[in-house]
Amino acid sequence: MGDSPRSWHLLTGEYPPQPGGVSDYTRLVAQALAREGQEVHVWTPGEPGTFEEHGVTVHRAPGLFLPLGLRWLSRELNRCRAPRRLLLQYVPHAFGMKAMNVPFCTWFASRRQDERWVFFHEIVYPWSLSARPRHQVLAGVTRVMARLAGGAADRAFVSIPSWAEHLPSPIRQRAEWRPVPSTLPTSVPAQALATVRAALGTGPWLGHFGTYGSALRAPLEAALVPLLDKDSKRQVLLLGRGSQPFAEEVGTRHPGLRSRLHSRDSLAPEELVAHLAAMDLLVQPYPDGVSTRRTTAMAGLALGLPLVTQTGHLTEPLWKNSGAVALADGSTPRALIDTAERLLSRPEELAALGARAAQVYRERFALERTVETLLRPSP
Repeated sequence: MGDSPRSWHLLTGEYPPQPGGVSDYTRLVAQALAREGQEVHVWTPGEPGTFEEHGVTVHRAPGLFLPLGLRWLSRELNRCRAPRRLLLQYVPHAFGMKAMNVPFCTWFASRRQDERWVFFHEIVYPWSLSARPRHQVLAGVTRVMARLAGGAADRAFVSIPSWAEHLPSPIRQRAEWRPVPSTLPTSVPAQALATVRAALGTGPWLGHFGTYGSALRAPLEAALVPLLDKDSKRQVLLLGRGSQPFAEEVGTRHPGLRSRLHSRDSLAPEELVAHLAAMDLLVQPYPDGVSTRRTTAMAGLALGLPLVTQTGHLTEPLWKNSGAVALADGSTPRALIDTAERLLSRPEELAALGARAAQVYRERFALERTVETLLRPSP
């Protein structure tokens, strides 16, 4: 008889109903593994309790990754069936202690009785010589944490290839690039789509999906305002948390466009994708460029939507090579606008771009590809 299969133990700083991309991603992966017949546990901070959800056992405890919580976590893990595989969803700020939780990473490195895997969603705080001293300390400490967790890992995954540069050798050479899939439903019932389109009315409709952080607001406004000015029939729909105040701010600065700026701030996932799918073109600028950790871009690709964006220092070569999105030639709003105008004037090219997006998503990014990788033996 062969060895018994390992039980999976996903360690994450957030899990639904807590909002967040890592929260949604962890639940998707946990439930997908459970559907494959795996024994799956999730360990996450929160109100104390244990419950079953779609074949996954979820364990919550307050301060789970703080020193006192780690004692409880060690005891409870040791009560679970061996052999065990820990799959850490690594985001420094999710572990508490103001993103400097060295004790947790030390604890993880010490669990030699378990197989230790790490998925690095984010890895270090950026370092700059001109940064404030506390930010320089944070940058240094997050690098120590990454080396502790990565150095102890039996297998490591990175959401973008450049994260591997911060890992110690030899795990750096063995780190596997695993793009993050869409954390939203990847299909929309025809009736739901028809209902949204009827409610929205005629377009063309330009969409944006995001969280409207400070670094994005100015370039997004700089792209959308000229696109609306060019054609009075165009409408913009802003989706995601923070979309309503952003729409109000832009409308205040450009009162003539206010009636064509629409927002849906907090839609349920099914409603959100129905509104996304109704868009003619997604306009998705990213300050550091499009990359495979951008779940907002993945949501559009999964639905087969044409998407215009731009490259940056975190952009992987596949975006240019695959043709899954329209890449603006340069990082300026003008480049994004020109690319969007070209697509809007060529309906056949717009449709072909959407079809290519859906194909590339299925082949490279879908949740099924992630599960295949996790269940495949280490390379």
